[in-house]
Amino acid sequence: MEEPVQRAKLRTEAKDRFVLLRRELGVSSFGINQIVLGPGQRGRVHRHKNQEEVYLVLEGTLTLLVEGEELKVEAGELVRVAPHLRRQLVNRTRRPVSILALGGAGEHHSRDGEAFRSFDDPTPAPPQEVPLPEDLPASELEG
Repeated sequence: MEEPVQRAKLRTEAKDRFVLLRRELGVSSFGINQIVLGPGQRGRVHRHKNQEEVYLVLEGTLTLLVEGEELKVEAGELVRVAPHLRRQLVNRTRRPVSILALGGAGEHHSRDGEAFRSFDDPTPAPPQEVPLPEDLPASELEG
């Protein structure tokens, strides 16, 4: 049985290009992996039958080729690629590039969240009906 809460850590360096975060976390409803490309490294040209992907560049500059067209994606930027489009991840720089790749297929089930006023509250409500809690007082802040 899967643990109800699992943790993983992003890598600054990776032995393999793919860090299988989905497996480490036990995620079953979408893909999530870290990709670390060293200077000059590139991934395979690929596409998906059903899965759309979002790439979040964590560090460096990614060159993303989509159907042969080049797109530069900087740290902090995200880009979505539709399933049927061929793409290739390339590191044209002399520094490592670290990317978080998220993938999913099928319809997203939005608005399925339930909110509570506290952990003692047994009755859920739609999140928009539960006010945000007050911010922590300065005396409870760490650091």
